[in-house]
Order: sequence, then structure tokens, then C-alpha cells
Amino acid sequence: MGFSVAALPFKTRRLPDESLIAISESGDYVFLKDGELERLQTRPETLSLNRQADLLSRFFLRSNSPIPGSRRLLKSRRAARRETISGGPSLHIIVPTLQCAHSCRYCQVSRALDDAGHTLSIDDLNKTCDSIFESSSASLTVEFQGGDPLLRFDLVKHAILRINARNEREKRAIRFVVASTLHQLTSDMCAFFQVHRVCVSTSIDGPAVLHNRNRPTPTRDAYERTMAGISLARNTLGHDSVAALMTTTKASLHTPEAIVDEYVRLGFRDIFLRPLSAYGFAKRNQATLAYSSDDFREFYERAFARILHWNRIGIPLREVYASIILNKILSPFDSGYVDLQSPTGAGLGVVVYNYDGYVYPSDEARMLAETGDTSLRLGRIGETLASLLDSPVQQNLIRASLIEQTPGCSTCAYNQFCAPNPVDAQAQFGTPFAPVAATEHCQRHMWLFDSFYVRLSQADDQTLDLFHQWAMPAGMVSR
Repeated sequence: MGFSVAALPFKTRRLPDESLIAISESGDYVFLKDGELERLQTRPETLSLNRQADLLSRFFLRSNSPIPGSRRLLKSRRAARRETISGGPSLHIIVPTLQCAHSCRYCQVSRALDDAGHTLSIDDLNKTCDSIFESSSASLTVEFQGGDPLLRFDLVKHAILRINARNEREKRAIRFVVASTLHQLTSDMCAFFQVHRVCVSTSIDGPAVLHNRNRPTPTRDAYERTMAGISLARNTLGHDSVAALMTTTKASLHTPEAIVDEYVRLGFRDIFLRPLSAYGFAKRNQATLAYSSDDFREFYERAFARILHWNRIGIPLREVYASIILNKILSPFDSGYVDLQSPTGAGLGVVVYNYDGYVYPSDEARMLAETGDTSLRLGRIGETLASLLDSPVQQNLIRASLIEQTPGCSTCAYNQFCAPNPVDAQAQFGTPFAPVAATEHCQRHMWLFDSFYVRLSQADDQTLDLFHQWAMPAGMVSR
């Protein structure tokens, strides 16, 4: 090559299939063959010229005759992976009410049957709308959650109108999302959403029998009413304006293929295979709802195989969790998934304005408050965003999420992509500083990264093309 080379810092991990992967400080990876690790570390000049060139391009090697701009490129590559939480919170969640007609056993926030004491005041709602613009982020997503926000559509409408009026002079790129069962959706609501370009998100846990079991209502027709809402929204707002999420319960474990097929039948292009989260009220029902990590892994593998089947025969369906992991592995531009940010995306990437008048650093943090753990409250609605993010609670969350200072994370091969989740640690152990390796968050994501590196090493060209498509950050979820 005309110049000598030396090794740059990198980390290695032995995968479940016994292959050895190395990951550089830029986040690039290579699979190392037998004997290559020792040569890369101590005698890189003995590697073939083609291998040296490949390792130089992936920042495993540096030339002893410096290549102009290489250090700046490495620095920019590393910065790009963390920039999503450096521009101010971009996701702002408003919880106008805790009212909901469902009685889902896995619900993380319980529900209220009336609005007495469970609804955001107009004064706090106005303060919330104004606080959103204190973020320096040029792009803002405003998401309404509950309960079911459509039970207080008046508050949703009020907020959207106020935010849009303020944005006439702010000129931000604003996206509105309403997360709802869609049971209360009307043509008038859809007309308003159409004018203000509001998207809707709902829950579909699978076919009717499973959905109605997971999400019971007094009339036992939750699935049918949600389908009617989806149809109404699609007819008015457009097919792709409606998204859906599912939650994996114990009842879901035996029917992964049927769940995937239901999403295909309904014409969705995304499915998020989410595990059950033991937050808030859902934690109280773990005896009847919980399943092991191995159970979820088996469910995920079967469901993922079914998703690949549909893609191979020409019906596109993206698994969102896979897209999050593949984005981390394959793209230099991070999609901003809150739970895998260091410093934490909780507070820095997302802020929640709750019906109780308080501000929380994430949806999960406000769920903890529902069962009495208010330790993650940032402050009252109306306090400046700067003071909330400078609060002792937020600073503790930041400290607990720094990979460089966290035992286990600082030496982990995946620390370019992953991070501790201090909110998850608080929920599981009562402290954001719990041993990271003991948290469900760490164990699940270690498995996910392992499994997708193995998939990449074994994938055919068609599957690799699909994985690279999924890795593109455009349109991905932020949480």
C-alpha cells in the first residue's frame, strides 16, 4: 500500500454462533477469522493489502502516514450517533386525560372512568403548549396520550390550535400524533385532523379473539370498534396516516404467525414486536401476565421468520425493533430511539406533560408515578424547560446513563449503539444506578444486537438489501 499501518482502539465480542465480531470507535464492524485478532492487534502489516484497506476504511487501522481528514471524519461519525439528543427535546407528550373505557390488564397507567382529578387543566395545557417552544429543536413531534385522549378531544383540539398559532412565528417543523383506541373517533374529528395534518396511532394486539382478550371493554367488542376507527381514519386521512402497535402478552406467545398475518391482512407496513413492560399498574399483574426472556425470544424469532416470509413474496412489512437495531449497526445517522441514548434520551429527547400537572422525563417515568414512585418528576408544568432539565432528577438520570462511567458499559462492544436506561433501572430496582447487566433492558438489547449480527453474517443478498432498507432512519419511531 506504500505506507505502514497501526491498530486503532476497537472492542470484540464472541457471538452465540461462536463467530468473533470487532467494532471500531466509528461503529463499523468486521467479522474476524481465526488468527486475525492477534495479527490486527500486534502485526496488522501482515494482513493482506485488501484486508488492510477494508480495515482502514472502517477505522480499525490508521496509516502512519496520516490521510487528510481521517481524524475529522472519525470524530464526525461518532458525533452523528449522539446528535439526536443534543438539539433539545424533540418529542413532547401531552396526557390530557387518564380516562379510558378499556380495562387492559397490562395497562401501565391504569385508567379513570371520569375526568374528576384525572384531566389536565386549561391553564396547565396552555403552559404546556408554550413550554414546547422552549426546546431548541427545529423539528417537534407533539403526541397526545392517555388514557384515551379522544375522550377529551376538546383539549386535543385546543392544544393543536394554540401550538399552530404560535408556530406561525416560530416556523418549526411540527408533527402531531394522537394515540387512541379510536373508539370515539368521529367524522368531525377526522376533518379537523385532516386540516392540521394529524396522524393517529392505535393498538392492535392481533386477531380479534386475542385483541379482545388483551384489551377488554364492557361491550366486548374492542377489536371491532378499533377496526371501524381505522377505516374511518384511513378514508379521511389516508392509508398511511394510521399506525398500530402491539404488546406481547402471555396469551400472544403461541400465535406469533397469526399476529403478523393480521397486520398484513390489515395492510400495515410496520409491526413493532414489543415485549411486556413491567411499569406502573402492569407490574402488579406480573403473576398472570409475565413470561420469561426465553419465551419472548422464541416468540420474536417465530414472528420475525414470518415477517421475512411476507417480504420474500413481495409484501413489505417492516419489524420496527429490528429497524432500530439495524439502524444502529448499519447507518451512521442515528434514528433517535430514546431508550438507547447516552446521555439518556429521557428528558433530553422526550418530555411528558401529565394530566396531574407535573412534567416527567419519559412516558415510563409518569407510569411509575401512577403507583406512587414520584422520584422521577422533573417539576411542575409552567417551570422553564431549562430549569427542568437542570433539575437534580434530570442530572441524576444523565449521570446514570453515561456509558463511559458505567461499569459494564464502558467495556461493552456495543456501547457505540446502546446505553443504560435509568428509568428502566428505577422501575426494576428502585434506583437509576442499578447494576446495568442485571437490568432487563440490558439483557434484551444484548440479545438483540447479538442476534442481528449473526443474521447479518448469514444473510443472503435479498435479506441484506432488506436490512439496509430498514436501517434508514427516515420515518422511524423515536421511542
